[in-house]
Formats: sequence, structure tokens, C-alpha cells
Amino acid sequence: MQVGTGKSILNGIAIGKLKLYHAPKYEISEAEIEDIESETARFEQAIQKAIDQQNVLYEKALETAGEDSAAIFEVHGMMLEDEDLQDAVRDIISGQKKTAEYAVREAFDEQAEVFAQMDDAYMKERSADVRDIKQAVLDVLFGVDPDSMQGSEPAILVAEDLAPSETVRLDKSLLLGMITREGSSNSHTAILARSMNLPAIIQCKEIDDSWEGHLGIIDGYHSKVYVDPDEKLLAELTAKMQEDEKKRLLLQELKGQENVTKDGTKIKIYANIGGPSDLGMVQENDAGGVGLFRSEFVYLNSKDYPSEEAQFAAYRQAVETLAPKQVVIRTCDIGADKMVEYMDLGDEDNPALGFRAIRIGLSRKDFFKTQLRALLRASAFGNLAIMFPMIISKWELEEAKKLLEECREELVKEGVAVGEYQVGIMIETPAAVLCADELAQICDFFSIGTNDLTQYTLAIDRQNAKLEPFLDTHHPAVLKAIQMTVEAGHRHGIWVGICGELGADMTLTETFLRMGVDELSVNPKSILPIRKVVRELDLGSGS
Repeated sequence: MQVGTGKSILNGIAIGKLKLYHAPKYEISEAEIEDIESETARFEQAIQKAIDQQNVLYEKALETAGEDSAAIFEVHGMMLEDEDLQDAVRDIISGQKKTAEYAVREAFDEQAEVFAQMDDAYMKERSADVRDIKQAVLDVLFGVDPDSMQGSEPAILVAEDLAPSETVRLDKSLLLGMITREGSSNSHTAILARSMNLPAIIQCKEIDDSWEGHLGIIDGYHSKVYVDPDEKLLAELTAKMQEDEKKRLLLQELKGQENVTKDGTKIKIYANIGGPSDLGMVQENDAGGVGLFRSEFVYLNSKDYPSEEAQFAAYRQAVETLAPKQVVIRTCDIGADKMVEYMDLGDEDNPALGFRAIRIGLSRKDFFKTQLRALLRASAFGNLAIMFPMIISKWELEEAKKLLEECREELVKEGVAVGEYQVGIMIETPAAVLCADELAQICDFFSIGTNDLTQYTLAIDRQNAKLEPFLDTHHPAVLKAIQMTVEAGHRHGIWVGICGELGADMTLTETFLRMGVDELSVNPKSILPIRKVVRELDLGSGS
């Protein structure tokens, strides 16, 4: 028996044959060509086909992993449409008289290197995206079918690494789990694996070609890989896998049940979503509502500023579909790790501390008012709450509310219906925590964004893989900041929720209940497991 170690992406067990995947390596000719026009035409056809493929992958990812995960393929499509990148390929074909394959390799590698040399961790990771789309164009030029990588029988896939496009193409009915030598827990591929509920181990350095066809086990609970396990271990982990499946089926029986502890303490459990395409997952997992609708995906999935009508249609669909359940829509949180070219935000040395979220809204009021009008119009069709991100001071909240009121008055004068709505803010910085008493007096709710709150409290860039060993999401300072926020909110009679990743951390569910947290908003697949934890707690007895 061989044993490999790595980092687990998802707690779970997978057992089956190991299937090794090697990305195709192409021999690209460096010889000069004569027919420049024909070679350019080959490139034009290939780039268009690659763009079409990204659109197909986007739709497939929507179906299997949700809008948050699918957004990367929208970005890939935009990268492929970039005129500067395309012109660089054309220039190599015509200026150096090289093949389309050679020109794609050179131009895309140069662009990838530009990203790789950037200081910002998020932009640095974009180099992997450029290499992914380069592979897509080369696959087309060489006539390779990327869907043939998996084989025809269920297996655990083993690879050096997997690009997001490769992960989404996989036939889930044949995929038992994934093992890679490289990768990070924050990569797009890791996020997709979690979204598809696949046991996966990354950074497993023991991977070897000799594993092909052998029986393998992924033990996600202990971050282990076993090749040719002995009978005792196989029996133990098979039993664990069967136990997990029984638990999954039992969770279905919790649909329609209250989120209430044995001693009668209640909490709301809502869903985080990226857009209307995730509404089915909200309903399927019996969420009490939506605690975080990330409206920035409306912007990320658009090639230009989305119109008021386009936004209204998206917001109305969400609130109308789920009515009378509450839908909390966060206003545009573009910036930092989420950028769109048409907004022309410029380069920043430290974008996480830069021009982002509410700062853009208050600086570009026409842009902001377009979104606010769309939100207010949607409020007539359901139970809407509007949430402002990255608020750090009272004047920002007052200014945002003033703009909202201006929009409401405009719509009323135009004879447009506006419904009832709540106004709240995200608590994401130590500044917001420390002035929470002031802020609570002029809004209806707080939602704690633990991802950024952790980042800013600990002074750790959450996009920087090098800092993972230092990132303690349970740090006493973070938990104290959450407690302070809850207490401040309750002092002024408003409800307080959590919409960051910690909301789904079931080791903290009891802690949050004891703090008095009113609502947890999590990825839809975590709703029933958290409900189970809540219903098994007895806060009165201390267990």
C-alpha cells in the first residue's frame, strides 16, 4: 500500500480506480510560413470556437456549480475577446511569418508572464487563467477533443493540476474524486470541486504514473490518499463512505423543519447566491431566504454597464420567485479581487484597501443610482432588503441612504411602484465594528462579512497562498469582533447575521448561537447540515 498526503478540499471519502490525466503536449513548429492570410484565418476561426466553448462551459458550470463558480468562464470569454491579445497573435503571424499555433503560444505566454510578475496576489493568479485559455485555443488548432480526457468508467482522476475548464468538462457521473500534485485551496478549480461536492486532495507530491488503474481511496477527513489499500483499511473507509451517504439522505428529512435548538433558541438560515440562476439551489435546499445576493455578478457577466432594466429584471426575478421569503441584495461590490475592464478603475498598489464597493458608488453617483433605482423597483414584487458593502463610517451610510431616498422620490414622481424594504450594511472592517453603535442607529440590520473582517483584522491578504499557515479564521480577535457587532446591533434593536465563510463553519455554529447571532447566510448546500447541528444543540444544558 502507498500513502500520499496533501490538502483536502472537501471532507469526504472516494473509492475507485485511479485514472491518470496528462494535459496534451503539442510540438509546435517554428518554421516560417508562406500563406499569412490563411494562417490568420485559422487563428480567427480557432479563437471564435474557443470563445463559443467558454460560453458552453459557463452554462454547464451554472447548472453544476452555481453562478459564483461559473463566472470564471465569463471572464475567460472576455479575455479571449481582448483585441490587444488577438492583435499580438496576428502581429506574430504576419511580422515573423509563424504558424497560428506558435503565435498563440508566444502571445499568450507573454501575457501570462505579465500577470505572474504583478505584486497583487489576485492579479498574479490570472496568469493561470491566461494559460487555460491558451490551451483552449491550441486544442482547437490541433483538433484535440478535451472532453475525451476522462475515459468511460467511474474513476478518481489524478493529474498534475486541473484548469477550471478541464474540471467543468468532467462527466460527474464518471467522476468519483480528484487528486492533483499542484493547486491551492483558493483556486478556481478547488472552488468548483467544493461546489460540485467532490472529495479532492491537492498538493499531493507522491503522485506517480504507476498509479494508473490501481484501486485508490481519497480520505478527505485526514487529507490522505491510499493506493492499493489493505483489506482492513478498505473496509473501514467503505463503511465511513456509506455512513456519509446515509447522513446525506437523512438530511433530506430536515426539509420543512425549523432551525431551532432543543431549548427553543431559533436562528434563520439563509443562502448566499450569485444571481437568479442560483434560485433553484435556494429552493432545493430549503433556505429561509437569501442573505447575500452578490449583485456584482450582474456587472461581471456584462460587457458594459448593465442597464437599469437589465438589473431590475434580475432583482425582480429573485424577490418574486422567493416571495414572501426575504432576499438581501448587496449593492455592487466591484474592486479588489473582482474587476471589470469597462469600469476603468485603474491599477492600485493595494486594491484590497483601495477604490472598491461603496467607495465607487459614492464617487460615481450616476452609476450607483442606476442600481438603486432597479432595486427599489424590484421591492414592489417581494420582500427585499438592500445592503451596502464596506461601510466604515456614519457619513458613508447617511450618504448612501440619501441617494436611495432620492431614487425613491424620483420613482414615485414617475408613477413607478416602490414596495417596503429594509436597509442594512455589511460589517467587514475593524472600523465598522468599533463604530457599530452609531451605525446601528440608522439602519435595519447588520450582516457580518467574515472573509474581509478576518483579512482586515489580522492584516492578512486572503488571496495570498503563502499566508495560509498564518490565517487563523478562529482567531480570538475575529470572534470578539463578531460578538461586539452582535451586541451593538441588539442594543439598538436591529438583527445581526453572518454572510461570510465562517457562517458555514459548523464548529462555530454553537458559538454563534450563544453570541445571539440572528441569521446565518451560507452556500445552499450547507443549509441542511447546519440545520441538523442547530436542532441537536441544547444551549440551556451547555451541550
